[in-house]
Amino acid sequence: MNYDPDRSLFSLLHDVARLTRVEADKRARVHGMTRAQWSLMTRLARNPGLSQKELADLLEVEPISVARMVDRLEANGLLERRADANDRRIWRLHLLPAAEPMLTKMSVMGEELGVFVTLNVSPEMREVMVEGLTQMKSNLLHKSELQAAQTASAAADTPASQPEATDPAASQPVAPHPAAPTPLREIA
Repeated sequence: MNYDPDRSLFSLLHDVARLTRVEADKRARVHGMTRAQWSLMTRLARNPGLSQKELADLLEVEPISVARMVDRLEANGLLERRADANDRRIWRLHLLPAAEPMLTKMSVMGEELGVFVTLNVSPEMREVMVEGLTQMKSNLLHKSELQAAQTASAAADTPASQPEATDPAASQPVAPHPAAPTPLREIA
């Protein structure tokens, strides 16, 4: 089978993510925001009181980028920095009541974007995609555990480490590692 980059899973994941970001940027601009600000406010709504560093880690950006976004959002009256009770070097971020209408608009925009992106994709297909992507995410998050399980499995398969036939444990099936990937259902 020849490699077709237009049908490659990873190329498609990249393209769909990029195109979704572009579309989200367009929709956020209509409301005078950026996708990055949208993401920052959404994260902060779910996790009030994060530090700029914690928020930067969640958003996978440099702390200086978060500081600039926070400056703009603070100037617009959408959030405020509050001193940390235990460490005066840390500022905790909190959304202000004025952010609530914007969060509502962003939530509607997010739902509309989801509907648009998945147009003509059946609910069954979406569920299979979600299962597959969830497993892939788990694989990446638990990479070291999976590698250890694979190494242990490979070592157990070598003749030198096989238990003797008289060992009652030799006939016992080995349970799969809890982080081991599970096969995806085929799309009907």
